[in-house]
Amino acid sequence: MRNEMKLQFSALSQNESFARVTVASFIAQIDPTIDELTEIKTVVSEAVTNAIIHGYEGRPDGVVHIHAVLDEDMIKLTIRDNGIGIPDLDEARQPLFTSKPELERSGMGFTIMENFMDEVEIVSEPSYGTTIHLTKYLTKNKALCN
Repeated sequence: MRNEMKLQFSALSQNESFARVTVASFIAQIDPTIDELTEIKTVVSEAVTNAIIHGYEGRPDGVVHIHAVLDEDMIKLTIRDNGIGIPDLDEARQPLFTSKPELERSGMGFTIMENFMDEVEIVSEPSYGTTIHLTKYLTKNKALCN
């Protein structure tokens, strides 16, 4: 059975944990493993933090949008901001790249997303924002996806 939720909140760093816990609570109904739940929470944290720090550059007037869809044993997440966008997506996807070295950012956000999710699509346009589409197939369904 398909189920979905939409969430939007101010681009404030304290809302990152709210987003992580809310998505985890929503997906818990399809009984992910502890590892899967931890990976999804980490990915949400990375994507939301990127939106707040890089997309809106810490401006609290921005809004972060999350759309989560549960469909059988698959989780689809879309995390979107209407911030500054990413001028060079290939460069941004490189491990250790950060546009905010002064904030001691690790530059591993996209790498973590790609390692923990089965599908990652990043769409970004300078001055219009970034949308990240993430898909994860739960363990009991992985054999069907390979």
